[in-house]
Amino acid sequence: MIIVWGSVETELENRDALLEQCTAHVQRSRTEPGCLEHGAYIDSENARRIVFFARWESAAALQTHFSVPGSAAFVAQLQSLATVEPVMKVYTASEGMT
Repeated sequence: MIIVWGSVETELENRDALLEQCTAHVQRSRTEPGCLEHGAYIDSENARRIVFFARWESAAALQTHFSVPGSAAFVAQLQSLATVEPVMKVYTASEGMT
Protein backbone atom coordinates (compact mmCIF):
# COMPACT_ATOMS: atom_id res chain seq x y z
CA MET A 1 0.00 0.00 0.00
CA ILE A 2 1.14 3.54 -0.74
CA ILE A 3 0.35 6.44 1.59
CA VAL A 4 0.50 10.02 0.40
CA TRP A 5 0.58 12.87 2.91
CA GLY A 6 0.75 16.50 1.91
CA SER A 7 -0.12 20.04 2.89
CA VAL A 8 -0.61 23.47 1.43
CA GLU A 9 -1.00 26.89 3.02
CA THR A 10 -2.98 29.78 1.59
CA GLU A 11 -4.30 33.16 2.65
CA LEU A 12 -7.55 32.93 4.62
CA GLU A 13 -9.39 34.86 1.92
CA ASN A 14 -8.38 32.14 -0.60
CA ARG A 15 -9.11 29.14 1.61
CA ASP A 16 -12.69 28.57 0.43
CA ALA A 17 -11.61 28.62 -3.21
CA LEU A 18 -8.80 26.21 -2.43
CA LEU A 19 -11.11 23.92 -0.46
CA GLU A 20 -13.50 23.84 -3.40
CA GLN A 21 -10.66 22.70 -5.66
CA CYS A 22 -9.50 20.15 -3.06
CA THR A 23 -13.00 18.70 -2.70
CA ALA A 24 -13.37 18.27 -6.46
CA HIS A 25 -9.92 16.62 -6.64
CA VAL A 26 -10.65 14.28 -3.72
CA GLN A 27 -14.02 13.23 -5.12
CA ARG A 28 -12.51 12.54 -8.56
CA SER A 29 -9.58 10.66 -7.05
CA ARG A 30 -11.86 8.38 -5.03
CA THR A 31 -13.34 7.05 -8.29
CA GLU A 32 -9.95 6.08 -9.73
CA PRO A 33 -8.84 2.44 -9.74
CA GLY A 34 -6.59 1.68 -6.78
CA CYS A 35 -7.69 4.57 -4.58
CA LEU A 36 -8.45 3.20 -1.11
CA GLU A 37 -8.91 6.53 0.69
CA HIS A 38 -8.47 10.20 -0.13
CA GLY A 39 -9.25 13.30 1.92
CA ALA A 40 -8.38 16.95 2.52
CA TYR A 41 -8.71 18.52 5.96
CA ILE A 42 -8.28 21.94 7.53
CA ASP A 43 -5.48 21.91 10.10
CA SER A 44 -7.01 22.44 13.57
CA GLU A 45 -4.04 24.57 14.65
CA ASN A 46 -3.54 26.58 11.45
CA ALA A 47 -6.72 27.61 9.58
CA ARG A 48 -4.62 28.58 6.53
CA ARG A 49 -3.28 25.02 6.12
CA ILE A 50 -4.99 22.13 4.35
CA VAL A 51 -3.64 18.62 4.89
CA PHE A 52 -4.09 15.74 2.45
CA PHE A 53 -4.09 12.04 3.24
CA ALA A 54 -4.52 9.27 0.69
CA ARG A 55 -4.01 5.51 0.49
CA TRP A 56 -3.42 3.75 -2.82
CA GLU A 57 -3.27 0.02 -3.56
CA SER A 58 0.05 0.30 -5.38
CA ALA A 59 2.71 2.62 -6.75
CA ALA A 60 1.34 1.88 -10.23
CA ALA A 61 -2.13 3.11 -9.21
CA LEU A 62 -0.60 6.28 -7.77
CA GLN A 63 1.45 6.88 -10.95
CA THR A 64 -1.72 6.48 -13.02
CA HIS A 65 -3.41 9.02 -10.74
CA PHE A 66 -0.56 11.49 -11.26
CA SER A 67 -0.90 11.10 -15.05
CA VAL A 68 -4.63 11.96 -15.10
CA PRO A 69 -5.08 15.43 -16.67
CA GLY A 70 -7.26 16.49 -13.72
CA SER A 71 -4.38 15.84 -11.32
CA ALA A 72 -2.02 18.14 -13.22
CA ALA A 73 -4.71 20.83 -13.39
CA PHE A 74 -5.30 20.51 -9.65
CA VAL A 75 -1.60 20.91 -8.86
CA ALA A 76 -1.47 24.07 -10.99
CA GLN A 77 -4.52 25.51 -9.18
CA LEU A 78 -3.09 24.54 -5.80
CA GLN A 79 0.24 26.21 -6.56
CA SER A 80 -1.48 29.39 -7.75
CA LEU A 81 -3.24 29.74 -4.36
CA ALA A 82 -0.36 28.58 -2.15
CA THR A 83 1.59 31.05 -0.02
CA VAL A 84 4.47 28.59 0.48
CA GLU A 85 5.61 25.62 -1.60
CA PRO A 86 3.15 22.71 -1.11
CA VAL A 87 4.55 19.58 0.56
CA MET A 88 3.97 15.99 -0.54
CA LYS A 89 5.46 12.83 0.96
CA VAL A 90 4.93 9.30 -0.32
CA TYR A 91 5.37 6.22 1.87
CA THR A 92 5.20 2.49 1.29
CA ALA A 93 3.30 0.78 4.10
CA SER A 94 1.66 -2.44 5.16
CA GLU A 95 -1.40 -2.88 7.32
CA GLY A 96 -1.25 -4.32 10.80
CA MET A 97 1.48 -4.55 13.39
CA THR A 98 4.64 -6.44 12.53
